[in-house]
Amino acid sequence: MKTIDDLVSECLRTVREILPWDLDVLLKKKRSLQLLDIREPSEFELLHIKGSLNVPRGILEQACDYGYDETVPELVTARDNELIIICRSGKRSVLAAHTLQIMGYNSILSLRTGVIGWNDYELPLQDMNKKVVSLDVADNILMPHLTPEQMRPRT
Repeated sequence: MKTIDDLVSECLRTVREILPWDLDVLLKKKRSLQLLDIREPSEFELLHIKGSLNVPRGILEQACDYGYDETVPELVTARDNELIIICRSGKRSVLAAHTLQIMGYNSILSLRTGVIGWNDYELPLQDMNKKVVSLDVADNILMPHLTPEQMRPRT
């Protein structure tokens, strides 16, 4: 049986990553980048990187193609644009980047460490009202909130 870490490792054979501080430099240079946050809407509303487009992972494939209720035209036509895929920790974004490569997207990077790393590097995150979220609040939101049932059984 494969774990998510196994799947991510396999996808990293072809998916390139970018670190938060390198993305910050690119954004400050005003490069034409599309930030694609694939977290769930409830996650995105709490905090996200300014300028990100939210398309949840669960509808990504339909969002990238015409003829679906989930179609996002600016994403369908972005196959030759530089896309930075973002999630919470950098794992879902690797899987999504791999899928987008299969779908013909040519210039994709996954944000290594996701918004957790972005916040750890003390870069700004905003909420759905475009209000900057403090580091402490972001830390609390991004902290795992696992129940005992979600923990690996002790052997």
